[in-house]
Amino acid sequence: MTAEFDQPGLAEGPAFIGRKAQMFPQLSSAQIARLGAHGSHRHMSKGEILAEPGDRNRPMFVVLSGSIEVVQPGMSGEVLVVVHTAGSFTGEMSTLQGIGSLVRSRVREAGEMLVITEDRLRTIIRTDAELSELFMRAFILRRVGLIASQAGDVILLGSSHSAGTLRLQQFLTRNSFPFVNLDVNTDPTVQTLLERLHIEADDVPVVLCRGEVVLRNPSNEEVAACLGMNQPIDDDRLRDVIVVGAGPAGLAAAVYAASEGLDVLVLETGTPGGQAGSSSKIENYLGFPTGISGLALAARARVQAQKFGAEIRTAYSALQLQCDQRPYGVELGLGTMVRARAIIIATGAEYRQLAIENASRFLGTGIYYAATATEARRCEMQEVIVVGGGNSAGQAAVYLASRCRQVQLLVRSKGLADSMSDYLIRRIVEAPNITLHSSTEITSLDGAEQLERVVWKTGPDGVPETHAIGHVFLMTGAVPSTHWLKGCIALNDKGFVRTGADLTAADLPPAHGFAARPPQSFETNWPGIFAVGDVRCGSVKRVAAAVGEGSACVQQVHQALHY
Repeated sequence: MTAEFDQPGLAEGPAFIGRKAQMFPQLSSAQIARLGAHGSHRHMSKGEILAEPGDRNRPMFVVLSGSIEVVQPGMSGEVLVVVHTAGSFTGEMSTLQGIGSLVRSRVREAGEMLVITEDRLRTIIRTDAELSELFMRAFILRRVGLIASQAGDVILLGSSHSAGTLRLQQFLTRNSFPFVNLDVNTDPTVQTLLERLHIEADDVPVVLCRGEVVLRNPSNEEVAACLGMNQPIDDDRLRDVIVVGAGPAGLAAAVYAASEGLDVLVLETGTPGGQAGSSSKIENYLGFPTGISGLALAARARVQAQKFGAEIRTAYSALQLQCDQRPYGVELGLGTMVRARAIIIATGAEYRQLAIENASRFLGTGIYYAATATEARRCEMQEVIVVGGGNSAGQAAVYLASRCRQVQLLVRSKGLADSMSDYLIRRIVEAPNITLHSSTEITSLDGAEQLERVVWKTGPDGVPETHAIGHVFLMTGAVPSTHWLKGCIALNDKGFVRTGADLTAADLPPAHGFAARPPQSFETNWPGIFAVGDVRCGSVKRVAAAVGEGSACVQQVHQALHY
């Protein structure tokens, strides 16, 4: 039965204001005629359900007559998003990605529609420039609007004092997944919900998935599976290339490889974007004069890769690389294996952890390795510490200064000139609430469940100073994510992957039936296995450099595949 709504849909609200014509464009008769060659006509009956939240691989529906209502189910019932009438079409990014739907689509008025399957939609996007731009813009903006509406049937019950809550907030946010966030400590409506679902305080964080499944302190993998965030992929298929890591380098490689017709699978352990994805704003990346957040850059790159047909799995960990036989294999969890004729290693690097015994105890409850809105909400109008002298630390300090009462910037060197861009140094110097402490390092941390006090000293003979500060943002050094490569790929003494001219004769394995040839500049000691971005020895630790390496590497992949 069709629901009736007294209130206008979300499409009329502030989340969609100013962009409605682009979010919900009307197709011309000529455009509909072109689409007719790719779809099938079907009658639709009033009240008919066309898609439910979580449904995968749903087609796109073009309304020819009648109407389709799109709603977001939630704990308090349905919220109307929009009503599609003749000349409009359904779908958002999950339609193109083949992953779980975010909304329910239902026929409001009987009529006729054009059904375009996911495969045919991909064909249209690849071959029809006008419709490709129209659909991609609409799909992206619809997803942005759904996120901004803060409605839906995915609810995170958490606490601002919980590390697990922060982890899940980061995971959902950086995967561009809309969710309702409820804090058990401050939201008066939560207690009733906890009692109704028989959830204890020790269960927090809890994800209520699709309004039905209760996940108590779930892993990222469990959340991804419940929400259908990954495409159902045939693990037995042999790919042209597997890209391990979805930071700027890996996503650039995926975009270029997929756009050039290669069969591409991307594996990402955590969230797309890598270290860049944790940056509040990147201002020196070409083409974005007003800057762009790492989250936005990663989201756009991910959509771009999927537009060309790359398959992306999030919350999938590469446990081991099998390089002793071709095609190469990447071992995943639960004993599964994916294989490809070429591998691109783009697992990047992680910020170095504090060499203090109890530092890990405060991870997510006072110590953070990213400075985005998700983390900043925990320390708004408080005093914070940023540790590091590179651009990431500078960006974090400037961003947090706009949200926090005071920022203490700690660097081990004598200044910032050798490691930070000039524009960031100038902003730090001119910010009244940022204080730079040179030749300074943290010596101890203290607190109960949360970080409460930090001790630092300046200079080798400095007197330890105790400060009642409960939030530390660490952005120091880089440790490569290469543990899964040991015993297979040649690494330098710091664990970075050696490629091209950095390889020695002793690094190179026997030909194994393949003609021996010198490794290419991004190629490792095994032919057809490449490394790009921060994980590579000698790489320039900048977003633009990573994107350049990822895109340039694809030419070498082609050469290796045809060698």
